[in-house]
Order: sequence, then C-alpha cells, then structure tokens
Amino acid sequence: MDVEAHRDLRLLEAVHQDSRVTQRGLAGKLGIALGLANIYLKRMVHKGFIKVVNVQPNRISYLVTPRGIAEKARLTYEFMDYSLHLYGEVRQHLRTAIQDCAAAGKRVAICGSGEAAELAYLSLKESGLEPVAVFDKEGGHDFLGMPVLPITDHVRVEYDLIIVATLDRSGQQLADLLSVGVPRDKLFPLRQEPPPPAPKRSKTSTRSRSANGKHS
Repeated sequence: MDVEAHRDLRLLEAVHQDSRVTQRGLAGKLGIALGLANIYLKRMVHKGFIKVVNVQPNRISYLVTPRGIAEKARLTYEFMDYSLHLYGEVRQHLRTAIQDCAAAGKRVAICGSGEAAELAYLSLKESGLEPVAVFDKEGGHDFLGMPVLPITDHVRVEYDLIIVATLDRSGQQLADLLSVGVPRDKLFPLRQEPPPPAPKRSKTSTRSRSANGKHS
C-alpha cells in the first residue's frame, strides 16, 4: 500500500468515526499541516467519497458517502493484505538475525514500544533471549512489564545489538540513535532497506558510446 492510499484510508476512518471533526482535528489525527488537510478533504469531496453538510450557518459536518464506504472497505482490505505480507517479511528477516545473536551469546536491546517492538520481543523470546533493555525517544513508561529507558541511557547498558523496532522507512528512529552515539554497526533496522536505484545513463553518454562503437 502506498503512502497516498494509506492517508486516504486514515482520513476516511477519521471522518467515519466523527462526522463533526474539524479540519484542524483531522490535521492533528493525520499528523499533517492544516493546509494539507484542507487539500486532502477537497480531493475526497471531489471524488465523491465525502460529503460536506451545513448543519449550522457557521458549522459544517463531513459525511462518508456510500461510495466512500465502499472505498474505505477496499482500502482496509488492501491494508490488511499489505500488513500480513509485511509482517511475514519482517519476521523472517528478524528471525535470522536473532538466531545468529542467540548462537553467539549476544546481548540484544530493543528501541521502540509499539507493535513493531512487540514483534521484536516475541521473536527474541522464541529464540530463548531476553532483551537487556528497551529504549525509546523518551522513557518513563513500561513495555510488556519492562521499564522503557530514554535512548540517551544507552551508555549505561551493556549491549551488542539494538533492534530498531519501527516499520517506518523514514529513518528517523535510526537517526535519533546515531545522534546520541550508538555505533552504526550495533543497530539492526527491522526492515530491510530497498537497494538504491541504478544510476540513469544520460542520453549524451549513450550517444557517445554509440559513436565510439561505430568508429571502432
């Protein structure tokens, strides 16, 4: 599922849950600027997925239309299918690394406290390992019975590897860990990064090679 489709699903879900939600409220739910929320709403209205209703002279509501409900169902199915494939891919990637850590007696920590961190925790338990610590950007809460430490506390913990437990490919969590001094070779991103795209051959160089070939 691409970013645009996921955003549309979240917007439809937000409006379906609360027809009186404001554009500012939608912006907060989606984590985007108010101006973008306005653009996305107009786009959904134009497609016929959302209807604007004037309930008072100075008050409007947003309703998900029957067409919008059908689109929400389609996107939900697509998201579930995507999630199942993603979790299977991540789990296999993680299992291989953890088995190597268990064989080598390495001490493994987790950075994160959401669903991805739960996946990492369960994979560790399956291999007979316990996380030596759980970190997050800000500590002070619990994760599956373990205290969550701020990532700045990594200097107080002996570890060989930190699982970067996020399914987001923005790289922000990885950057946060590197910024507080965690060595890059001790970080294990939960998702495999896609290979960089091959450099495009310029038309000039292609023509140059063709010309050289003709003269040889």
